[in-house]
Amino acid sequence: MLMASGANYGWRKSLPHISGVIIGFCLMVMLVGLGVEQLFVQYPQLNTLLRVFSISFLLYLAWRVLRSHNSGNQETATGQPITFFQAMAFQWVNPKAWTIALTALGMAATPADQHGILMVVLVIGVFNAVSANAWVCFGQQIVRLLSTDRNRRVFNYCVAGGLVASIVPILLEA
Repeated sequence: MLMASGANYGWRKSLPHISGVIIGFCLMVMLVGLGVEQLFVQYPQLNTLLRVFSISFLLYLAWRVLRSHNSGNQETATGQPITFFQAMAFQWVNPKAWTIALTALGMAATPADQHGILMVVLVIGVFNAVSANAWVCFGQQIVRLLSTDRNRRVFNYCVAGGLVASIVPILLEA
């Protein structure tokens, strides 16, 4: 998604998306570290609700990517990049984010170890910032290959297809 945002809108217009990913994921890791995942143990129906939201949001994002039309000029691209709050919210319905958060915290911290939780959040925040910016920059570079409407459509269809394909593990897990 960040690569598609970089390709379709450029780095500057992707900043809210980048910021939402970084802050949203760090907040999620911190709250998971403090024990919020216990809600899913106490209320298993929340797992089903999370799956429904995850699938719905992934389909919505795929639709957004399909609707983004870049004329080759990132300053005049139609459609809107993902907003700060949408990127932040996505972290909470992203199964990969939950897996990373639980794994990192399980290896490095316990709910009673607030210093350990803070260290995990800081390390993840730094790596997330570098990674998110790298994906957007990669998208900006790949835009050179997307010099025709056909190539841009194929690119957007591939990204949207990847988002839709990421639903399969969620469905198989149910």
